[in-house]
Amino acid sequence: MVDAVEHRQVEVNGVRLHVAEQGEGPLVLLLHGFPESWYAWRHQFAPLAAAGYRVVAPDQRGYARSERPERLDAYTLPQLVGDVIGLVRALGEEQAVVVGHDWGAPVAWLSAAVRPDVVRAVAGLSVPPSLPGGLAPTAVSRKHYGDSFYQLYFQQPGVADAELARDLPTTFRHVFYGASGDNPLQPQPWLVPAGASLLASQPAPAVLPDWLTEADIAAFAADYATHGEHAFTGPLNYYRNVDRNWELLTAFQGLGITVPALYVRGDRDLVTALKGVDQRIADLPTLAPKLFRSVLLPGCGHWTQQERPAEVNAELLDFLAHLDG
Repeated sequence: MVDAVEHRQVEVNGVRLHVAEQGEGPLVLLLHGFPESWYAWRHQFAPLAAAGYRVVAPDQRGYARSERPERLDAYTLPQLVGDVIGLVRALGEEQAVVVGHDWGAPVAWLSAAVRPDVVRAVAGLSVPPSLPGGLAPTAVSRKHYGDSFYQLYFQQPGVADAELARDLPTTFRHVFYGASGDNPLQPQPWLVPAGASLLASQPAPAVLPDWLTEADIAAFAADYATHGEHAFTGPLNYYRNVDRNWELLTAFQGLGITVPALYVRGDRDLVTALKGVDQRIADLPTLAPKLFRSVLLPGCGHWTQQERPAEVNAELLDFLAHLDG
């Protein structure tokens, strides 16, 4: 139950991070993506805690109830990995299993690759590893999709920030439904046609799908309201550092993942429609020789652990038991 989850602030690398926590035992860190918060893991806390794990889900820096550094370059992948390592230590632990969804996945994959002494195993939901920089550089995205690709739209300072923060419940309805398996349209890259608004390019449901309630929408909106008109500036800054990430991490080109790994995705996830993703998934056993399993969930869209909590929980618990068995 979410009401059994405890909340507090932890200072990590000079940034106050809000963390939600439940259970005792080996540490499992859950890293959310865009545009989510700790609440995206609401269905994972109780099952993992009941199985004997200490489950901690932070709001990543700039998100929701966590502190929002002002500088654009405070949101690079090296700093996000630093937050993972620092949080493990701040929680009094030496190691953790790190699970990431969406933007949390590149952070989790890179954390496992560069700090296998701290990250004893890793699981990625939706986004497969693309080491070391995570998301494709903007020049590559422009070549594949043109200027209307959402990640390029996000590069404009203040534009997407204002649109997304204008009406938080409406934003979450559009974005969550639009990228879900319940959207009847064929999964495809998120494009924002010239002259169109960001949310107009994503449909809103007449009725919310079964996995998303009005209470869920309200919970996300309340978390994001913490930063007012800048509710999305921190999250969008992750995208605005994509090119910088590749520059900073050039020394790690060719690095693999040496710890046990799990990958879970939906067959209606728009990520799977991106160019090159199918090859990255095919290359997983080579990149991560200790790959435990690569799982495809029928009918599931982008919000893996929210749309299919029972299946995701079963896969995580099986993976964790394999590690600790």
